[in-house]
Amino acid sequence: MSINVTRSSMPSYEEYCEEIKSLWDSHWLTNMGVKHQQLEADLKKYLNTPNITLYVNGHLALENILEAYGWEKGSEVITTPFTFASTTHSIVRSGYVPVFCDVNPVDYTIDVTKIEEMITDKTVAIMPVHVYGNLCDVEAIQAIADKHNLKVIYDAAHAFGASYKGVSSANFGDASMFSFHATKVYNTIEGGALCYQDASLSKTLDIWKNFGISGQEEISFVGGNAKMNEFQAAMGICNLRHLDDEITKRRAVVEHYIERLDDVEGITVCKEQKDVTSNYAYFPVVFDGYKYNRDEVFEMLAKESIVARKYFYPLTNSFDCYKGREGFDPDATPVAQHIAARVLTLPLYADLSLEDVDRICDIILK
Repeated sequence: MSINVTRSSMPSYEEYCEEIKSLWDSHWLTNMGVKHQQLEADLKKYLNTPNITLYVNGHLALENILEAYGWEKGSEVITTPFTFASTTHSIVRSGYVPVFCDVNPVDYTIDVTKIEEMITDKTVAIMPVHVYGNLCDVEAIQAIADKHNLKVIYDAAHAFGASYKGVSSANFGDASMFSFHATKVYNTIEGGALCYQDASLSKTLDIWKNFGISGQEEISFVGGNAKMNEFQAAMGICNLRHLDDEITKRRAVVEHYIERLDDVEGITVCKEQKDVTSNYAYFPVVFDGYKYNRDEVFEMLAKESIVARKYFYPLTNSFDCYKGREGFDPDATPVAQHIAARVLTLPLYADLSLEDVDRICDIILK
């Protein structure tokens, strides 16, 4: 039996059908309808966050918040290359310059000891990335941002449902972007959201994501189309009801992986972060000095119809589309480069059986 690296969480067929039934009465399928409004309210309550705006996907949410701040083109945003393509692409597509900071070797988030040396008179923001459910050092990052008068926009695609000292990951920095893609802990089929502190951004973001239309006959911005539709919102409403149970199940899977793989020479697994309540989004394993390298383990699993993922690989500062551009040099971020060449995320989802976890670990440890 094949095992994918992830499997989308879904409500029962009956529950979803009941949730969307009213759409056949209203025929209102998009443009911030009743389901969209309900999901915004439900998420705002769940995350205990002051402001939230929903999107068709997380990438456009990132682009929108960068556009909304309206910095001068060519301004610099400090980020990391150990992330999905969306993070770097959003900065470049918005007309800004990504400045790559290395990650730390423990939880693979931005190395806060190296941020300040990268700040110039062109720096306007820091875009740290929470990875695998591991949260960045939010206190140190905020202190740096306050000292240098910079915005902090978190790529929190991996962090929905995670918290630090009891505070939701939605509430750090100036804004946090969540991805609700089908592969995430919580999904709306496709989708995303921005949570932010400045309530005045709400109207601007709603206009940006709707072609810049601010009135029946008024177009204020050169906006795009990034609206979440009613079927996505309905899926989100249903999935939110089951989220805590889903995370509990994922935790059991992760704990069993750790029980099997921890303390094996040449294998490194992520440990629980102090004061962080994880969402158990991914299970990354670093093979460094093990009897098989990462690529060999990947192939061994694939031969047994088990799909793991080299995630994140390659680094975004080594993408073909950026070759030759100044500042895109993977050698300048050696820790990220080291991890990217050795990391493998193993299958993880709520319904993955512990027997299947054993099957995966037995192949790795054989």
